[in-house]
Amino acid sequence: MNSKEKISEALLRLLETMETLRGPEGCPWDKAQKPSDLNPHLLEETYETMEAVDSGDPERLQEELGDLLLQVVFQTQIARESFLFDMGDVARTITEKLKRRHPHVFAEAKVKGIPDVMAHWERIKAEEKKAKGLSSSVMGGVPSSLPALLKAYRLGQKASRVGFDWPDLTAVIEKMREELKELETEILQKNMERMEEEMGDLLFSLSQIARFMKINPEDALRRACEKFIRRFRFVEDSLSSKGKDFHQTDAKELDELWNEAKKKSI
Repeated sequence: MNSKEKISEALLRLLETMETLRGPEGCPWDKAQKPSDLNPHLLEETYETMEAVDSGDPERLQEELGDLLLQVVFQTQIARESFLFDMGDVARTITEKLKRRHPHVFAEAKVKGIPDVMAHWERIKAEEKKAKGLSSSVMGGVPSSLPALLKAYRLGQKASRVGFDWPDLTAVIEKMREELKELETEILQKNMERMEEEMGDLLFSLSQIARFMKINPEDALRRACEKFIRRFRFVEDSLSSKGKDFHQTDAKELDELWNEAKKKSI
């Protein structure tokens, strides 16, 4: 049996297993699930897969990708039971889309680099939406449920692909400084509504700086949060080893412990 046959067999077994779990003699929990019931699990598995990617552990990544694949198989099995579509339809649809949106690979289109590739992608995507009677706005296709920082990053990407962008990183940094000054002004005025608006503008400009630097701001902030947790726990453990807690410690000692954590690259 060659590798393709092994893959086909493994995928078929997975589909059959899901069908059994949803079948008459299957699991009560699995049988009770509706598509919307699975949304929290899909989101959780997505984030766990991202963490596995960051970990650099291939075994962990393999396991998490399997958990993520299960969510695709689960949703598809529910749809299949209602005669809506099956896994073959799902695979065929994405294959056709990939070929359609890569005319420089599967057709005669010519591109000069990645910017050209992305421009082709957005143009073809807009044509597809128009053919379906959907809005062909460049801003379409960014899910409203995305985390706000990632959404800001993706909106900037979308706009940049049609030439709506700052000329360079220096210009974006200047825009960030402008937004920071506007926020400082509103802080002095103590206008909460305007402060919130200017804070949003500042965060949006920071997400665009990240985009120009080819850094995903959601990933960067997530890793910063994990680093903060590690260092905070170091401070907690250090205080605990001395029989102390935060309420028994002054700011100077807390700063010293925090700086010690930084020196240790925790």
